[in-house]
Amino acid sequence: MAKTFRNLIDGEWVAPSTGAYFDNRNPADTTDLIGRFPDSDAADVAAAVRSARRGFARWSKMPAPVRGDVLRRVGDLLVERKEAIADAMTREMGKVLAETRGDVQEGIDTAYYAATEGRRLFGHTVPSELQSKWAMSFRRPIGVVGLITPFNFPLAIPTWKMFPALLCGNSVIIKPSEDVPHTVHLLVEILLEAGLPADVVQLVHGRGETVGKALVEHPEIPVISFTGSTETGAIIGETCGRMHKRLSLEMGGKNAMIVMDDADLDLALEGVLWGAFGTTGQRCTATSRLLLHRKIHDRFLKRLVDAAETLRLGDGRADRTDVGPLIHEASRDKVERYIEIGREQGAELATGGKSPGGRLGRGWFFKPTVFAGVRPGSRLEQEEIFGPVLSVVRIRSFDEAVRVNNGVRYGLSSSVYTGDVNLAFRALQELDNGITYVNAPTIGAEAHLPFGGVKATGNGHREGGWEVYDFYSETKVGYVDYSGKLQRAQMDTYDV
Repeated sequence: MAKTFRNLIDGEWVAPSTGAYFDNRNPADTTDLIGRFPDSDAADVAAAVRSARRGFARWSKMPAPVRGDVLRRVGDLLVERKEAIADAMTREMGKVLAETRGDVQEGIDTAYYAATEGRRLFGHTVPSELQSKWAMSFRRPIGVVGLITPFNFPLAIPTWKMFPALLCGNSVIIKPSEDVPHTVHLLVEILLEAGLPADVVQLVHGRGETVGKALVEHPEIPVISFTGSTETGAIIGETCGRMHKRLSLEMGGKNAMIVMDDADLDLALEGVLWGAFGTTGQRCTATSRLLLHRKIHDRFLKRLVDAAETLRLGDGRADRTDVGPLIHEASRDKVERYIEIGREQGAELATGGKSPGGRLGRGWFFKPTVFAGVRPGSRLEQEEIFGPVLSVVRIRSFDEAVRVNNGVRYGLSSSVYTGDVNLAFRALQELDNGITYVNAPTIGAEAHLPFGGVKATGNGHREGGWEVYDFYSETKVGYVDYSGKLQRAQMDTYDV
């Protein structure tokens, strides 16, 4: 019999106020029921907020280096349980074990990086314009932070958001994707075991339209961090703007990999296979467009199609699997719709384009798909599909590649393969994305650098690296005047 899980509110594992639950199933085999999880509502969020406010009052007063020590212990526990968590993650999300091990490692890296930032929450001291006066700034926590996370990185993205928020002294309420609730449950168990006070973290399971909406609309949650679709992010942005909340949005991408005629084609082939079909294309940074220089277009395309057809689909826990399933039926239906859209708009289906059936019929599998002859401006080239579909565009020059890359509403990641150092640096400068890789695919961000994009990909904030600590803390300015007299800035200093 499948286990029934609960929310964590006020340090207790409690049933949802609704009494309702939803099933969490293995997308590689939908007969495999992982567990039943709370289908919560606004009442559960309200209870979580009350507890989180108490937790904030206590946790925010703890010295930041001590908060960092808790996160270091979290990292140690993640190291110990890396294999078990990766296996559980593959079971509920589908991507292969090599990737879920990497997902856990990203959480480990983020924990250790956050631990060191406990001694590096820098402010500034600057000269005052007045005599016998001291001027400085410092960081302080904000309050209760609401975190809404997606399915594709079940551990990494929650840690990107949670660990910096906690390190800065905030309390957190997390709503994981209803497609991958189990991994965050395991993470929260580790946080408690590492010594995090129980009322500092709240876990509320449920759906975006109920729990996510309640988090965004609650007046006592001043900070929201969301990763998901651009359409949902726009709705959240309207609410947070009206309520004067701090908001970080990390949303969609339509990322291009450019292969110039002087590129190392063997390296580029490895890169595009990993970038387009890793995580079954379900990454915001996935390589969804391939811009091939006309001089190498035909021979590279043939090699790409041949290689894509050798990729093995299956359960991500099996040793020989290269590509796992899509996350659910609606995702596979969406991919199938885009296959028809591509055909209707005149693109050539070079390989894939259908479900494999047979022994994989109990899962949401879809063959790695390559479309050739894709026109810039077509829906296939412009719209985020979030599946194993790669659109190939022929380009005549680097200048044309820049125009095509920049001609979409998104601006997350890009890459260029070239042996020309001048083109490499032009790409860094001219490609309108938050991230650009040279001689690497569009995926591969590292935990100690900022992550995010421009245009419809985000709202200017960054996950990861040093910048995220600014998002989760406020700047406070202090002045100390020890002159023993009234000094008026801008007036006494420059009085003539």
